[in-house]
Amino acid sequence: MALCDVNAKNLAAAAERFPQAKTYSDWRRCLDQKDIDAVVCSTTDHTHAFVNIWAMNRGKHVYCEKPLANGVYEARAVRETYLKNKGKLATQMGTQIHASDNYRRMVELIRGGAVGTVKTVHVWCSRTPEGGSYLPAEPVPEGIDWDLWIGPAPFHPFNSAYIKGGCLSWNRFWDFGSGQIGDMGSHMMDMAYWALDLRLPTTCEAQGSPLNTDTCPQWLTVEWSHPANEWRPAVTVYWYDGGQKPGMPSPVFSRDDLFKGVLFRGDKGFLICDYSFRILMPTAGDMTHYKSPRKEDLIPPSPGHQQEWIIACKTGKPTLCNFDYAGAMIENNLLALVSYRLGELSKKKVREGKQEKEIEVTAGKKLEWDARNLKASNCPEADQYISRKYRDGWVLNG
Repeated sequence: MALCDVNAKNLAAAAERFPQAKTYSDWRRCLDQKDIDAVVCSTTDHTHAFVNIWAMNRGKHVYCEKPLANGVYEARAVRETYLKNKGKLATQMGTQIHASDNYRRMVELIRGGAVGTVKTVHVWCSRTPEGGSYLPAEPVPEGIDWDLWIGPAPFHPFNSAYIKGGCLSWNRFWDFGSGQIGDMGSHMMDMAYWALDLRLPTTCEAQGSPLNTDTCPQWLTVEWSHPANEWRPAVTVYWYDGGQKPGMPSPVFSRDDLFKGVLFRGDKGFLICDYSFRILMPTAGDMTHYKSPRKEDLIPPSPGHQQEWIIACKTGKPTLCNFDYAGAMIENNLLALVSYRLGELSKKKVREGKQEKEIEVTAGKKLEWDARNLKASNCPEADQYISRKYRDGWVLNG
């Protein structure tokens, strides 16, 4: 057993609970401990891909908090490393709500044709992150290894606000996280990805708040095109955050009713869902087109998201949010930030109540995504945001 933390105070508290565990401040040394079989990665986003790949390269099962990586190239690298070890290693991304019964019923309704053929799906979360700039230097408290916290990112001096209050304190900064599309996007897009069996998009176009070189957008809207598969046609997927929302199909709902959710639009109705509810609104006049699944065809209940991974570590049983599934979803999500960062400032008219006003937006570049080659075929300048440079001494595939 081993424990690792760059904060000596937190590490000591954990060691009191698990006195037989060896302790480390540097996760790279921790992963070289030979008797470790499985790793839980709960570091900052900008080190997730590193821990994931290093652990798998050493033959260790991995559970990683969302998002799986902090960039498009990193998500692909994690996914490909897992695929090289598929069947030998158990992996799971921490999108815990995937284990809920409500998710399973939602998937069954969509795949069973309850709303007919789905060609568009809208996903949103109204959380609005702070903007701002990288923070001024403060003295590093005793017991915190700030150089290890920074890890592969460009160096920024310590400031206590980076680490107070959890991930929302630091994941708004480009070098440490990927804003709401990385954070809540990992949870909310999971519903669309599972229900429609999505993989990698063919196009991506984003727009958002005026570009800030230090922090992620305070609001973002995205449109992806996903190709048809063997059981459904091509699908257009939309994302909204920072208070942006899709139009609702019924006056029962206003734009302010649902803080977050997913809206599937089919040719025979709509399905609105979130973690704990689903609302089916047929428009075909009746539901005679839909046959409820037989009991034996229902998606079986989960033993629990974390427990699913533990069982997989011990038995080899597959997990639902493995790094193949999760890696494709995170690559899709973070591609939006590539489009956004290539954007140009423009004006947009928006309506607030009965009033119309003009706001500044960053209109992102529409990317034609060549997934096979990990390239935007129409936009070579996208390469600078698909992968990132690391500080000396830090290697992704270690």
